[in-house]
Amino acid sequence: MKIHAPGKLILSGEHAVVYGKPALAMAVNRYVTATATPQLLPIVSFDLSDLAYEHGLTFTALKRLKSRIKQKYQRFIQGDFKIRDVLQKPVELAQFAFTLFLETLNLKLTQGIKIRIQSDIPMGCGMGSSAATVLSIVHAIAHHLQVDLSHEIFYRLGLEAENMQHGYSSGLDLRVSLHGGCLFVQEGHIHQRPIPQLSMYLVNTGSPKSTTGECVTHAAPFFKNSQIGDDFAHVTEAMDKAFTINNTAHVMDAVRANHALLTKIEVVPHAVQHFIHEIERQGGAAKICGAGSVAGDKAGVVLVVTENMNELADLCAQYHYAILPIAGEARGVHIA
Repeated sequence: MKIHAPGKLILSGEHAVVYGKPALAMAVNRYVTATATPQLLPIVSFDLSDLAYEHGLTFTALKRLKSRIKQKYQRFIQGDFKIRDVLQKPVELAQFAFTLFLETLNLKLTQGIKIRIQSDIPMGCGMGSSAATVLSIVHAIAHHLQVDLSHEIFYRLGLEAENMQHGYSSGLDLRVSLHGGCLFVQEGHIHQRPIPQLSMYLVNTGSPKSTTGECVTHAAPFFKNSQIGDDFAHVTEAMDKAFTINNTAHVMDAVRANHALLTKIEVVPHAVQHFIHEIERQGGAAKICGAGSVAGDKAGVVLVVTENMNELADLCAQYHYAILPIAGEARGVHIA
């Protein structure tokens, strides 16, 4: 059986959600797909075709790897390491999540296993690829071992794994990938919303030079030394209301206000700011959907609300940005 975990878009509240402020996000129809199959050799093989990686490790080697990653994460907590030093390679997130799942639940494998992972979610672009990877893996293992677990257990295990990637994960990506649909989330409380039906587009500006963890660290002083968290909360609540009544003008106002706040905390590169300014000049609205970047000129995906698709296409061609077809996904992690 294939396990599909959807990616996500944060419509409003990125960064602020780390500090307990509300966020509005929705699952989208791009997925990480994982399978777990038995094999004769007493090893765990990881086949990540998107990374051109296929390699097997013994159970003992995986335990040592998990221990090393946890030690490095503690060094990060203490301020000795940067978050990008915790995981050396993208595959280590999958290997850590796998080992964490087995050890935390005290599960034993009686034979080798092969984990295959494929993804059509752009990595590092603010679409929740790491959360979807973690959830697809742990669900695939649970299904393989016929273990029935609650959403909350999957969430807690996923959160610990995601912290190795992002430093201090808000858990929002995990919630959206687990439940699907559109969610208004505040301090762990989840409220389901209808999937927005307005004309929205996704533009990929390219993989950010900064990690999510680095962006969160950079933005932290703004939230600790000002009222900007409350400003984000007001914008998120306004956007939630605008989507609920399907008011395009009010949605655009909220998107523009959100972009202004993200610019204020310095996570929107200048090149992307110029792109968004051009969209606003054409009568549309746009904002980054992930952590952004504090270095370079790329910021991952940008959400665009506009009724002028042709003008958007021309503008993207000028900036050499790709428009990604996207739709809301009502299902969370599921078997196909």
